[in-house]
Amino acid sequence: MTGRQRIALAALCLALAGCGNTEREATQQAGVASAHPMATEAGIRVLESGGNAFDAAVATAATLGVVEPYSSGIGGGGFWVLRPADGDPVVIDARETAPGKAHPDLYLDEDGEVLEGEPSLNGALAAGIPGQPAALDRITGDYGNLPLHRNLAPAIKLARTGFPVDERYRSLAEFRLEVLREDPTTRRLFLDGEGNVPEAGTLIHQPALADTLRTLARKGRDGFYQGELAQKLTRDVRAAGGIWTGEDLAEYETIKRKPRIIDFRDARILTAPAPSSGGVALGQLFGMLQARPLPATADSVERTHWLTEMMRRAYRDRAQYLGDPAFTDIPTQKLLSPDYLESLASDITPDSATPSGQLTDPGTDGRHTSHLSVIDAQGNAVSATLSINYPFGSGVTSERTGIVLNNEMDDFSIRPGYPNAYGLIGGEANRVEAGKRPLSSMSPVILETDGAITAVGTPGGSRIITMNFLALLDLLDGHAPASVVANHRFHHQYQPDQIQHEPDTFTTTEKERLRDLGHELKDVGRTYGNMQLIRQATDTGRITGASDPRGIGRAGVIDATDSE
Repeated sequence: MTGRQRIALAALCLALAGCGNTEREATQQAGVASAHPMATEAGIRVLESGGNAFDAAVATAATLGVVEPYSSGIGGGGFWVLRPADGDPVVIDARETAPGKAHPDLYLDEDGEVLEGEPSLNGALAAGIPGQPAALDRITGDYGNLPLHRNLAPAIKLARTGFPVDERYRSLAEFRLEVLREDPTTRRLFLDGEGNVPEAGTLIHQPALADTLRTLARKGRDGFYQGELAQKLTRDVRAAGGIWTGEDLAEYETIKRKPRIIDFRDARILTAPAPSSGGVALGQLFGMLQARPLPATADSVERTHWLTEMMRRAYRDRAQYLGDPAFTDIPTQKLLSPDYLESLASDITPDSATPSGQLTDPGTDGRHTSHLSVIDAQGNAVSATLSINYPFGSGVTSERTGIVLNNEMDDFSIRPGYPNAYGLIGGEANRVEAGKRPLSSMSPVILETDGAITAVGTPGGSRIITMNFLALLDLLDGHAPASVVANHRFHHQYQPDQIQHEPDTFTTTEKERLRDLGHELKDVGRTYGNMQLIRQATDTGRITGASDPRGIGRAGVIDATDSE
């Protein structure tokens, strides 16, 4: 059986039984898990044609940007955790940057009030300078086996020939319908002729994006950030009310950073450092848990209470201290010191919640996004979380290039204490400044344990960190990958002071007990997140993949011999 036949078999399993997990007995395997089956297939094809995990991740990411225009794309950015089998792990920071004309009062009126119309969320003024094209080129050039044009070929083809609308597309297009109708190019590309959400099965063609990807494939980074393509993109952004300049694009660079390394029990966790808030927040969560472990007799309610109190404290520090390290002096050593974490956890009481208002106030001091996980037969691993922020980003599409512009500027603190689209508040450390990278919750993870390497992550806005935290705890407790990505979720982010949860996370009795402890509960009315996981057993090379049943993604696994 060929690798592609096995992918088809896995798809049939998913359709008939709802399983998101693919397990087999052979050794020396490779696998891809992503939020869309077409993107997983693109990554598998690259593996079969001689690419490594880094090539497959680039192909998967580029394809996600075509078939998920609501979640990611070359108009956005992300964080990539790379673990070469024969080298040190690194993080490629491809986070967007604020344009050179941005300033702290960009979204405020003359009285210091936030402007009407949410310009940090809707329209071209919401767009930061994208990092994804530079990341695709850099990762291919520095780590891949194949040339960039090979890795981008599946995405180019799908942009030109089209992909079919599914129910996930329809749901997110409906959510942003009014904004999508306002921009002529967005309306023409992503809605039907009447300006309504297209019917399922409608093909979405993006010929201008195909040409842009082809230019990137031929000329690499410089073909995107300089020359004719950059001029077209800048003109379109400015015509739509944005403030980009040619210099903003020409000066953009990805940053290679050391991963945040968290040691917990006998495991090592690799994730993204600032301007991702995930590294520090996860470090604090695991550090508090190490200082004050869950009581051995804790039941489900006591566990939820204990972990919630730790989430509350980590997100308080996120709001107060974290930002772009090039602009902000982050006291990382203090925030992750055992003494500080023990002090944070010391006032957690087992019988009552701590109101967030009683913690130090930092106010003055996604359903969306996408994720992919890849491991190849040699043990190279990639965990990448990619985003244009809100569904369909800013709602603006560049007519000449086909690029959907992000709205990542909303991730800045546009005014201290003012919540962004995900309800997160921030302070001076994350205020708008030219050239600055906004704070992010994206936190792709690679987990190293005695017997396995696991690449895992999820979209979900402010809830990304807590989803990854709960998933890592499940993995460390020996849960199967399919169970990990499917488990119910809960979240606390300091403000608003509430436990947010999926509809079926808690029983009626559990809710009553949590309220008795002083917790306010908010049923978010739907499931959230879209976790993608690939695990490789280090002794056998056996791969296990799992894709979140909440989404339409797929985990695919092949034997290494299939790619020879």
